[in-house]
Amino acid sequence: MATSTTTKPRARKAAKTKTTKTKSKTKRKSPKKNLVIVESPAKAKTIEKYLGRSYKVVASKGHVRDLPKSKMGVDIDHDYEPHYISIRGKGDTIKELRSAAKKAKKVYLAADPDREGESIAWHLQHILDLDPNEDNRVVFNEITKDAVKESFKHPRNIDMNLVDAQQARRILDRLVGYSISPLLWQKVKKGLSAGRVQSIALWLIIQREKAIKDFTPEEYWSIDSEFKKGRSKFKAAFYGLNGKKKDLPNNDAVQDILKQLDPKGDFDITKVTRRERKRQPQPPFTTSTMQQEANRKLNYRTRKTMMAAQQLYEGINIGKEGSQGLITYMRTDSTRISVIAKHEASKFLHEKYGAEYAATKPIKGKLPEGAQDAHEAIRPTSVFRTPASVKKYLTRDQFRLYQMVWSRFVASQMTPALMDTMAVTIEQNNVTFKANGSKMKFDGFLKVYGDSKEKDNLLPDLETGDVVKLVKNNPDQHFTQPPARYSEATLIKALEEKGVGRPSTYSPTIDTIQRRYYVKEVGRRFEPTELGEIVNKIIVEYFPDVVNIDFTANLEGKLDKVEEGKENWIKLVDTFYKPFSNEVESATKNMEKVQIKDEPAGINCEICGAPMVVKMGRYGKFYACSRFPDCRNTKAIIKEIGVICPVCHKGQVIQRKSRKNRIFYGCSRYPDCDFVSWDKPIGRDCPKDGHYLVEKRVKGGTQVVCPNGDYEEPAQK
Repeated sequence: MATSTTTKPRARKAAKTKTTKTKSKTKRKSPKKNLVIVESPAKAKTIEKYLGRSYKVVASKGHVRDLPKSKMGVDIDHDYEPHYISIRGKGDTIKELRSAAKKAKKVYLAADPDREGESIAWHLQHILDLDPNEDNRVVFNEITKDAVKESFKHPRNIDMNLVDAQQARRILDRLVGYSISPLLWQKVKKGLSAGRVQSIALWLIIQREKAIKDFTPEEYWSIDSEFKKGRSKFKAAFYGLNGKKKDLPNNDAVQDILKQLDPKGDFDITKVTRRERKRQPQPPFTTSTMQQEANRKLNYRTRKTMMAAQQLYEGINIGKEGSQGLITYMRTDSTRISVIAKHEASKFLHEKYGAEYAATKPIKGKLPEGAQDAHEAIRPTSVFRTPASVKKYLTRDQFRLYQMVWSRFVASQMTPALMDTMAVTIEQNNVTFKANGSKMKFDGFLKVYGDSKEKDNLLPDLETGDVVKLVKNNPDQHFTQPPARYSEATLIKALEEKGVGRPSTYSPTIDTIQRRYYVKEVGRRFEPTELGEIVNKIIVEYFPDVVNIDFTANLEGKLDKVEEGKENWIKLVDTFYKPFSNEVESATKNMEKVQIKDEPAGINCEICGAPMVVKMGRYGKFYACSRFPDCRNTKAIIKEIGVICPVCHKGQVIQRKSRKNRIFYGCSRYPDCDFVSWDKPIGRDCPKDGHYLVEKRVKGGTQVVCPNGDYEEPAQK
C-alpha cells in the first residue's frame, strides 16, 4: 500500500508536465490590433486610452511627404503634377508606420478634421499602400471619449476635394515662392522670400506707414464742464448751438462760445431721456478672434496662442479623469455651437447662477464672408470643467488661454447685461451741453466675461425744467491722430475682413515677415524695414496680382469651391499661373539689380583700420568692416541711454536687442559687469529702499517704478 501511495503522485506530476508542454506548443497567437494614426504623440496618448486594448495609436508627427526643398517640384507641362518626396528626417517614422500597418488588423487615419489633416491622411494612405476605396478615415471635432468612440462608428473614404484644395494652395504657394524668391536673391539679397499672403500682409503694413507719414494733424477743441444741483456735482460737455452740433476748430471758436455764457446765471434742463440699454455678449471664438483677443488681453503672440490651443485640444492629464481634450478643434472660422454643448451650458448656468442668467436664445455670430463653417466654434469640451477645477494641471499659458475660451463660451450662452441710462440736455443762451449717466441694472453675461464691476456714471435725479449752476468750464486743445500701426491682432483682423488667408495661415504669415526682417515690432506694433519696403516695391511693380487684395480674396474663394467639389484644382492653378509666368519672364528681363547702400558707421575697424559700415542682418542692424570678406570684423550697434550703470557705477547703460528682437538694457562693461534689465533704468534711486528706478511700459504709456515693488510714480502717456 505504501508503495502505491508514493508512486501515484509522481504519475500525476508527470502527466501534468506533459499537459503543460502540450499547452505551450498550442499557445494561441495574440489577436491583431487596429492601428490608428494621428499627427502628434500627445494626441495619440489621449486617444489610445479611450479606444481600449484592441487599438494601437501611433503618431506620424505631422506631414510625411512634401514637395522637395531643392527644386520647384511641380511639373508645369503636365497639369501641374506635384512631385512628392518623403520629408528628410522622417525615414525612421515611415519605417515604423509601415511595420505597424503590416501587423495591424485594420488601419485608421485620424489626422485633424481640416484640409491639412485630410492631406496628411492621403499621404499616409499612399506610403502605407492602403486601399483608396476603403473607409479608413475618421474625424472628430473634440478629443473626448464619446466623440472619439462615435467617430469610429462612422469611418469614411478620404475626401479628395479637401485634398485637392490643400494641394492647390500648396502648389500655388510653391509657384509664387519659387518663382519670385530666386529673382529677389539675384537682384536684391540672398535669403529673401515672397508668398501670396505674406506679400499682402507686408503691403498692408507699408500702406499704413505711408498713411501715417502723409497724415496732417488737425486742431480741434472741446469744452468739458462741471455743473451742480444742490450739493450734487456732475460732468457735461459742450454739444452745440441752438440744439445743433457745432465743432470747435480753434481757440477763437471756444472764446466765442464762452462769451455767450453767463457763468453765474442759471442753466436750464431742457430734456431728460431715461432708457434701458442692453449690452449683448459676443459669440464664442473663431481662430481669428481667439488670436486677436489673446494678443490684446494676454499679450500672447499668435504662435504662442496656437501652441497652447493645440495642447489643450490634444489632451491634458487632469488627474482621475486621465488625459482629456479640454477644447474643441482650434482651426475654425465658425461661431456655430452643437445642440449638446448648448444644453450642457444651459444646465451649468441654471445650477451655478440661476435661470435669469441663462439665455433662451443665445446670440448667433455673423459668419465672415467666405467662411467655410466646417467646424464648431472653439469652446470647452465640457463646460463643467471650470478653469478653477483644472488650473493645477495646466501651465500658466495653458490656463490663461483656457480661462479665456471657457469664459467667452459661457458668456455667449448668457443673457444680456442691462444698464439704466440717462441723457440730459442743458441750455443757456442757446448754448447746449449734454451729460450722460449710466447705472448697472443687471450684470448678465458680464458676471463671467467682461468687467461687471465697471464704475457707474451716476447723475443727480434731474427732471425737465430743473435749474442747475455752472461750477467750472475746462476748454482743452486736441489734435487728430494718425491711424495706428498694425499690431498682431489688428493685422489678423484686417486680413480676415479682406478675405485674405485662412485661420491656419495667419500665424505662419506673421512669423515669416518678421523672420525675414521685412517688418520689426516696436512697442507691439509693426513697422516696415528698409528691406521690407524694397521687396514690397519690387512685388508691386512687377507682380501686381500678388498684392491685389481682391484677386487674392477671389483665389481663396475658388479654393473653397475646390473643397466643395465645384471647381477643378488644375484649372484654378492654370488660370493663375499663365499670366503670372508672363510677369516672371518680364521681371527677369527688366528688373534692375537693387543696391542696398551701406550706411557709413563713422568709426574705423579696430582690426584693419578700414571704415566700418552699417549692415542689415536677421536681427536688425550691426556694424561690419567695409573690407568684408577680407576682414570679417563685426560689432553690435551700441546705443547709450545717458545713464551710469546702477551696479558697477563705471560703465554706461546701453540698449541692446535679444535674438527675438526684444529690447533690453545692459552695462557697456559686460562681461566685467553683469547688469541686465528688460526695463529702462532712469538714473534715479528709489526714495524708499535706494534701489535703482526703471521706466516700465504700461497700458497707454510708461510708468516709473521700483523693481522691488516699494515705489511707483503716476503713469505718463
